[in-house]
Amino acid sequence: MKVVLAGFTGLVGKLLVEQLAQNDNITIDALGRRTLPIASKSVVQHQADLAKWPQLVSSLHADVAVSAFGTTLRDAGSEEQFFAIDHDAVLAFARAARASGAKRFKLVSSVGAHAGSRNFYLSTKGKLEAAIQQIGFDRVDIYRPGLLRGKRDGRLRPMERVAMLASPLLDRLIPKSLDHFRSINAATVASAITVSIADVEPGVFIHDNRAMERHLSA
Repeated sequence: MKVVLAGFTGLVGKLLVEQLAQNDNITIDALGRRTLPIASKSVVQHQADLAKWPQLVSSLHADVAVSAFGTTLRDAGSEEQFFAIDHDAVLAFARAARASGAKRFKLVSSVGAHAGSRNFYLSTKGKLEAAIQQIGFDRVDIYRPGLLRGKRDGRLRPMERVAMLASPLLDRLIPKSLDHFRSINAATVASAITVSIADVEPGVFIHDNRAMERHLSA
């Protein structure tokens, strides 16, 4: 099985590459704006600007396309740039993957994603989810994690650090009926994608925190 992964240098993406590379039946073409020291022979890294990703993907002919790619409003610099990266670039990647033969797509989105949300971030994520469902993949898996826990590259902003430190306490205050809003370990998200990478049942499948954790206990 051949997997093309966008965003392999991020929190979930790095863990996903590590996990997928342990399967001898999977080869991974990893797209990013930088490279990482990955020793696995089953991983081929492709370093390129976002604008060149569709052309790259069109020559890879993967079975499954995965996007763990995204940015922040702070790093993007404006809402327009954020939308261009988190929506337009990911959508172009998905379209190129489908055109080159990929039949399944897996997207790391966000809890609360909804195209009609008044929150710009959640609206962008929701619009991307809706657009990808219209491309024509046989199967689409959308993962909607809460706050991601894990070791991040770079320096956290004060509020991000506070949120990470407070998440265990805040999670206890959130009732079970709303546990999809709790934080989740990035490794759990990566593992949920890994264990379902070969699933071929057609349709659109939404995975919240509880569903991702259930994947691992099945």
